[in-house]
Amino acid sequence: MSVRGIDHVGVTVPDVEAATDFLVRAFDAEVLYDTLRADEPPKEGPATTGRLGVPGTAREVRIRMLALPGGPGIELFAFDHVDQDDPAVPSDLGWQHLALYVDDLDATLERVVTAGATALGEPRPLPGPEAGDRNRFVYVRTPWGSTVELLTYPDPQPYEEQTSRRRWHP
Repeated sequence: MSVRGIDHVGVTVPDVEAATDFLVRAFDAEVLYDTLRADEPPKEGPATTGRLGVPGTAREVRIRMLALPGGPGIELFAFDHVDQDDPAVPSDLGWQHLALYVDDLDATLERVVTAGATALGEPRPLPGPEAGDRNRFVYVRTPWGSTVELLTYPDPQPYEEQTSRRRWHP
């Protein structure tokens, strides 16, 4: 087996066009293609339920793939005819946030907030084994409620003294 990295992250959103607008303005994402366009019939029934493990009434109504500059894709999904929970927060079980490495944390945070996100505090120093003079992070909430971490660690980190293995980043 040879895992090479993250190909894409799937995100269910209430409005694919609004989410696309946010991701383009906030992160320079680029639309690659629509797997399921708005003018196509929804995907539903036993095949959809079996493939995704969603409730039997759920209908996929939009699927769009975007690419982040120098990073993985973000696949947007929209469903109807199904009750939906609020977006997960970090205390919920399961995948809880998307972390994006950035070169300029302050400029990126300003851009993301201007695009419609809400900052969950001010940028803070990375702690413990990730510490370094310029190593910082901040969490934001997207317009649809998902959590994104923005982080940068240009300085050496203390964990690097304990192992030759390095965490991957673009």
